[in-house]
Amino acid sequence: MNLVTLLVAFPAAGSLLAPIGAMRGRATAAWTAALSMAMSLGVLAVLLPSVLAGNVMEYRRPWIPHMGWELAFRLDGLSLAFCAIVFAVGLLVVLYAHYDLPRTDRLGRFLGLLLLFAGAMTGLVLADDLLLLFVCWEATSLVSFLLVAYHGESQNARRGARLALIVTVAGGLALLAGLLLLGHMSGTHRLSEILGKGDVVRSHAHYALVLGVILLGVFTKSAQFPFHFWLPAAMAAPTPASAYLHSATMVKAGVFLLARLFSALSGTSLWFALVAGVGVATFTVGAYTALFKHDVKELLAYFTVSHLGLITLLLGLGTPLGAVAAVFHVLNHATFKASLFMAAGIIDHEAGTRDMRLLNGLWFCMPYTALLATVSAAAMAGVPLLNGFLSKEMFFAELLHQEGPGALRHVLTFAAALAGTFSVAYSLRFTHGVFFARPWCEPPRRPHETPAWMKVPVTVLTSVCLLVGLFPDHTVRPILNAASAAVLMTPPPDYSLALWHGLTPALILSAGVMAGGVVLYAFREPLFRFHDEHFPPWTGGMIVERLVEGTIGLASRFIRQLHNGSLRRSLALLLAWTALLGVLAFVRSRTALLVPVPLSSLDAPTVVEAGLIVIATSVAVLSRSRPLPAILNLGVTGVVVTLAFVRFSGPDLVLTQIAVEMVFTVVLLLILFFMPQEIPSVISRARRGADVFLALVIGVGVAAVTLGVLTRPYAPISDYFLRVGKPLAEGANVVNVILVDFRGLDTLGEIAVMAIAAVVIFGILDGVRQHRVLSGFPLESRSKKVHPPILAQISRLLMPLALSVAVFLFLRGHNRPGGGFVAGLVAATIHILLHMANGIEWAQARLRFRFIPLIAAGLLLAVLTGLGSLFVGHPFLTSAVVHGRLPLIGHWEITSALAFDLGVFGTVLETLLLILVRLGRLSVGPNRVPHPKESRGEVD
Repeated sequence: MNLVTLLVAFPAAGSLLAPIGAMRGRATAAWTAALSMAMSLGVLAVLLPSVLAGNVMEYRRPWIPHMGWELAFRLDGLSLAFCAIVFAVGLLVVLYAHYDLPRTDRLGRFLGLLLLFAGAMTGLVLADDLLLLFVCWEATSLVSFLLVAYHGESQNARRGARLALIVTVAGGLALLAGLLLLGHMSGTHRLSEILGKGDVVRSHAHYALVLGVILLGVFTKSAQFPFHFWLPAAMAAPTPASAYLHSATMVKAGVFLLARLFSALSGTSLWFALVAGVGVATFTVGAYTALFKHDVKELLAYFTVSHLGLITLLLGLGTPLGAVAAVFHVLNHATFKASLFMAAGIIDHEAGTRDMRLLNGLWFCMPYTALLATVSAAAMAGVPLLNGFLSKEMFFAELLHQEGPGALRHVLTFAAALAGTFSVAYSLRFTHGVFFARPWCEPPRRPHETPAWMKVPVTVLTSVCLLVGLFPDHTVRPILNAASAAVLMTPPPDYSLALWHGLTPALILSAGVMAGGVVLYAFREPLFRFHDEHFPPWTGGMIVERLVEGTIGLASRFIRQLHNGSLRRSLALLLAWTALLGVLAFVRSRTALLVPVPLSSLDAPTVVEAGLIVIATSVAVLSRSRPLPAILNLGVTGVVVTLAFVRFSGPDLVLTQIAVEMVFTVVLLLILFFMPQEIPSVISRARRGADVFLALVIGVGVAAVTLGVLTRPYAPISDYFLRVGKPLAEGANVVNVILVDFRGLDTLGEIAVMAIAAVVIFGILDGVRQHRVLSGFPLESRSKKVHPPILAQISRLLMPLALSVAVFLFLRGHNRPGGGFVAGLVAATIHILLHMANGIEWAQARLRFRFIPLIAAGLLLAVLTGLGSLFVGHPFLTSAVVHGRLPLIGHWEITSALAFDLGVFGTVLETLLLILVRLGRLSVGPNRVPHPKESRGEVD
């Protein structure tokens, strides 16, 4: 396996192993997650010398070859810098989370999501294919949503997660359009090739459109003005998630993409106006707003917004040194911002509040934490001897030397200086107000120092701030050179990281900003009163929520008009729309319906089978008011359809249809237990006539389309599968080979739908049970009903025999009729028989399983089988066959499709058992109290 792929594989594997390790305790989950991060960091360390020397590490495999998409990863200086942030900060966050999260929280689930995000973020920064980049981009948004909403019982958490998802996913859709257009303009989807075609892209007629939609995706992801409001709302996430996602990684995805596309899109006045303009607005608005926030995490959130605007402004300048300064500040920001978030979490953990109005004089209670937070805040403010000072000096120097209209340069400089002044002021407010001001009120808890290991991550990050500030050439210059070269696609210009360059204009401006920040903080009270009096409390988040509520209300009114809860009306609308589309397609095609092709002659068995299907279906429809006869007649219809499959030599379909009919009929009979035996029919004559007319139209239309298709010459695709099934897939059963090999992705999608349906059914039936209990309906028990002892004994004897048949059908499926799907149905059928013959409580007492994890395991096995082929250089779900010979058995063969089919078997069986068991739980007796594990899908 290529080393670059391990950078993505280790976090992905850890996201699965951490929740499993949590079953053995929190420490095991934390060690598993830390090991995944450490292994990724170790691989990055192995690759570091080569990348710093100017080499690029690549991994490429075909993904969708006919569209030119690749599974392509590329490690250069820029992606190396971001991977270092992802893994180094991620490792420290894992250690911090182990001590910060309460023991009542599910640490395994949290760390699993954290590692899944790390894998998605790593895939994003390594992606060298536009579609792969977009997939990873959206994956970070989805996992971030789950992390922000980690405490789902909190209204603020749900609100913050919803806002973040709406804004970032909407921007992601715009980004998708921009990436597709960018690929079309440059004639390739390979990102490394696009970066070398900057002249072609910038001279294209659609350059402005592409730049606009890509920037929309970038600005929403990196919380740029006016889309910045989602980031403070996302602070409802646990502190470790905020320290990782909203300081070091996710919010930098946007500025990463700006830096990655810098050589292809920058260098125009439109780039300067949009990127620099939005950057300076974000820098200023974020810095101003942060000063007036009383919640520590909210202040840090707006601080993040402000500095993301600063980085965007540097890239918007479009100059080489501006790009170098932007990359430098990305690295610096990740260190002091993550440490400040962790310090805020320690304060909240010990004092019980994050309100700065209640946090005074904590230096006397928590001196070590106060020292760490003060140093990090000083780096944030740009105090000399710290890393923030160096990148701030580079920022001011490049801004003062910016070429362009004098008025515009002065406006940018003034706005940046004003934002820097507010940055110093809110840094002072954080440090002085929380740690050094005289105590005048008591926090909810008396604070004290946390355990030493909880402060280790903050200590490490704060030490990095100091080391980079004192020894920049020995610590950060090599990686900064490599990252800047990857951004510029040329070696970076000469620049100095010295602490003293003489009395330069940049130093004078920096000193003025520091002094202005101190004065502003000293006279903050009048400014606070002015802000409270003249600025309304409205935020962008409130506006978006109102828009969402209005959209949902409008959609609800439309749905109420269209769908009133009547299944008959919904079905009529669906069929009528289908008929209309069919008529329009036929009219637009302007072709004859019938083509003179010789038809096959009818024989007696075919006519009899067709007649039986019509009769059984008609009887089922006519008996709709009596559910039991209707269900039985539907079963008869299925049996007759099975005979049709026998007539046309489809043994796999016969086995599947019989098993499906058995399971379907019995499940409907179980549901019938809770339904009335008679359903009154009160349909008027006019509506009945409309139904008959619609049924005739649909029936005649489908018959006509079928006749039109069958009377045209065609080449059946079955000939191809019959010809290549055995040579390519080593399988004689073409139907099963198609399901698990040629069309394996379709089957994977189908069992994924089954898994989703299982979760939905679990929730619905659990809700029905709770509703019946809360509404006072008696839970009728069938446990005292008499069950025929002979049938009960026979069913128990048939159990091993039926399971043996299921195993037999499963193992022979690749070469003979059978397979995982029909085997799962057979195994489920015997369980249904046990329920019916022995009673619900008897059977459920012996099914002590957690079905939802088992369903997930079956689906995961199928996915891992497909991923296995990627690791050996073949497309997803490519099968492999191993042959051998044993002394007594003789020749044998085994295919990787067997594992995929096992995943299908497990998903089908566990889904049906879940349905069966949850239906049984609706009638387990009036006095039975549900076990707490029932809410997690476990059956007792």
